[in-house]
Amino acid sequence: MRPLFLMTDPAHFAVTYVINPWMTPGRWNKDARHNSQVARAAWNHLTTAFRALDADIEILDGVAGLPDLVFPANAAIVLDGRALLSRFRFPERRGEEAVFDTAFHGLKKRRLLKEIGLFPDGVIQEGAGDCLWDSTRQFFWAGYGQRSEHSSLPIIESFFNQSVIGLELTTPKFYHLDVCFRPLPGGEILYYPKAFSAESIRRIKKRVPPELLIEASDEEANGFCLNAVSVGHRIVTAKSSTRLNRLLQARGYTCTQVDLSPFIMAGGGAFCMTLNLAAHSESGPGARRRRAQLKTPLSQPAAL
Repeated sequence: MRPLFLMTDPAHFAVTYVINPWMTPGRWNKDARHNSQVARAAWNHLTTAFRALDADIEILDGVAGLPDLVFPANAAIVLDGRALLSRFRFPERRGEEAVFDTAFHGLKKRRLLKEIGLFPDGVIQEGAGDCLWDSTRQFFWAGYGQRSEHSSLPIIESFFNQSVIGLELTTPKFYHLDVCFRPLPGGEILYYPKAFSAESIRRIKKRVPPELLIEASDEEANGFCLNAVSVGHRIVTAKSSTRLNRLLQARGYTCTQVDLSPFIMAGGGAFCMTLNLAAHSESGPGARRRRAQLKTPLSQPAAL
């Protein structure tokens, strides 16, 4: 399927409040006009990078007073044309829920989506930022403990009829799964062990053979290198380290780097700024053979 990403125009992006350790409004406001200009240029470079990879982009208008609307990865979990809309933990972002609800129903009318669901009242889950589809193993990895709740896992499993492996996040700086964990198309898992509980590390190693685990350094995690988007074996990411670039290239990946420093000031990178509307699962002998070749056990029920 042709890649299709949802992105939000950054006209109203700024750092105006603090809901994660990356956010420092005073730093932004020292030169807000310049930062806004740099953010616009970075966003343009990111869209150019995706279009160079033959990806289509749906652009949502920004809304005044909702600066983090520029991070639509948190809007929903999407798989096979079905979208499960998120519920945000902090009041600063709850205004985004109605905007994304309208946008997603518009996508459904255009037949870009088939079905839309919503988490029950009181269940906090922040979209694809905390729920990553592993195309190799054919299950979701779902983060909880910082922004999303453990109670969201069985709801994800039921809605999509797919297995979910819960991973507890223990470090406030790495508040969503997408900033410290990246399943890659070749079966590799790029991750930052310091972000997870010991039990979560055990769950990862139970399902991923050691030759497919790539540990990120402090520098790479803090640079949002893991908050990357893959289009096949082509990866779009914030500025990365020489070590990681060489390692990925040796495994057959090509990397496009974009300076996303204005958005990192708000705690987001390339993955946060997109939502893959064309994510799809596989079934049948081909997928089973690939799992067998990777010696990866079939997924278990949520959080086991």
